[in-house]
Amino acid sequence: SLPFGETLSPLMAQCSYKEGQWGPLEFVPTAPLTLMPHAKVFHYGQEIFEGMKAYFVEKKGPYLFRPEENWKRFNRSAERMAMPSVPRPTFMDALWGITHYSKPLIPTKTGESLYLRPFMMATEESLGIAPPKEFLFLVIASPCGDYFSTSSPLKLGVERNYVRASPRGTGAAKTGGNYAGALLSSVETVAKGLDQPLWIDAVAGEFVEEMSGMNFFCFTEGILYTPRLTDTILPGITRDSVIKMAPDLGLEVREVSLKIGDMLGDIESGHCREAFACGTAVVITPIASITDGDKTYTLPETPGPVSQKIRETLVGIQEGRKKDPYGWALPVKREH
Repeated sequence: SLPFGETLSPLMAQCSYKEGQWGPLEFVPTAPLTLMPHAKVFHYGQEIFEGMKAYFVEKKGPYLFRPEENWKRFNRSAERMAMPSVPRPTFMDALWGITHYSKPLIPTKTGESLYLRPFMMATEESLGIAPPKEFLFLVIASPCGDYFSTSSPLKLGVERNYVRASPRGTGAAKTGGNYAGALLSSVETVAKGLDQPLWIDAVAGEFVEEMSGMNFFCFTEGILYTPRLTDTILPGITRDSVIKMAPDLGLEVREVSLKIGDMLGDIESGHCREAFACGTAVVITPIASITDGDKTYTLPETPGPVSQKIRETLVGIQEGRKKDPYGWALPVKREH
């Protein structure tokens, strides 16, 4: 049993930013961090992170899945949070090194992986509310099993009381505060016997956005729909992969402003046959139902053939078991 994110590789990568430049990348034993209590990350939440996986199924690889996209998104988050960009060689060398050193720990069954967590925080020691000048970049790794199981589809609840992100805010950045602000909704959703909140937009209160850490797709009358990206939705790499793969699987994809009322009506009428969540941790996980207030709308096909086809193809590419026409699965060959 490998609960998600509980077991760490004994090695981590780290690099410090001071006086306007990054220092050398180091690989050190995984250990507690020592920070002063007035380090700015504790008081002003200046922190960003990424999530990605390395695969070693059937002893093939290890493979990293689209790491370049994680690096790009990491630096977009850094820009939004007034943090320095991490150079590509530093970011990639950290990933290659940690994966190589952790190779004996990577589980080898399909659906299992080594989860990689690059993150950066403000470490400058000051209580002043001003952009800091010192930062720490790290990468840790955790062997893990399936985050969710296709045999346990998700039950969602439409979130009407809170908002995850507002226009021109930090919703498109992968920063910890976005997730902290969503936790109360998650607690209340679980208390109702559901699994995840489904967020809708903060302005009109009628457009589907995402779940807490996952993007959303639904299949209606032969077309795969997903919410159009805005600055309040995190641009998921798994989401982008599904969109790029879909035409090759004979599927039409439309990125639209998806009205929650219309979608629930399509489920009720039987026009919407299936829906699924996607993300690095969950990959592709089917959705069983969506509850809005005191009414529950049940998807008739859970898991449905479309989500199963997408998951099998995507996971096969990630694990090196299927042909990769996109060049997404990169073998880890470099040694440190």
